[in-house]
Amino acid sequence: MAQASSCPFEAEGVRGYLHKSMSAGDGMALTHGAGGNANSPLLLAAADAFQHAGVTVLRCDLPFRQQRPSGPPRPGDSAKDRAGLRAAVAALRKIVSGRIFLSGQSYGGRQASMLAADEPDLVEALMLLSYPLHPPGKPAELRTAHFPRLRTRALFVQGSRDPFGSIEEIGAAVTMIPAPHRLTVVEGAGHDLKRGQFDLGILTGALSQLVAGA
Repeated sequence: MAQASSCPFEAEGVRGYLHKSMSAGDGMALTHGAGGNANSPLLLAAADAFQHAGVTVLRCDLPFRQQRPSGPPRPGDSAKDRAGLRAAVAALRKIVSGRIFLSGQSYGGRQASMLAADEPDLVEALMLLSYPLHPPGKPAELRTAHFPRLRTRALFVQGSRDPFGSIEEIGAAVTMIPAPHRLTVVEGAGHDLKRGQFDLGILTGALSQLVAGA
């Protein structure tokens, strides 16, 4: 497979890279975790896979990363980061005519799911990579309060060795979600999902099946 082509992209509140597909009208806003940025290996690999599957991908930095080149988000950043995701979706809707998906790794996925819980008509589906169900070693501190309000189809992609949530824990948590959802397991992977070095066709296929209702 040829490497994905992309170009820098900026709009109000949005900074990232656009991977334009010529074969379909669907789009995906894709963002990173607390310690990364839009150039994380997993995001690069996912953007490549979805572009080749016919999806235009906007791989973007969250607002906290636009403000600071390193370091984790601060407690007050989450609302601004969700606003940034909303802006990325709005920018993408001006580019593609089809369905819009919202995807994030770890912290980015959590913010994406919280945004979708508040705004159920924002996107057609979520793809949540390594959802941070709880801090490592603290299984009682679940980050699932918004799950019962989630009306957006959601694909969870979890490594079988992720310390932020075991497969059993994630499997139990997603039963709180009333919307259609799927859990895809990457065997042997930790929280970084092998930095995208696995068959990413399982992601494009699973998301396609989810939105098709299969």
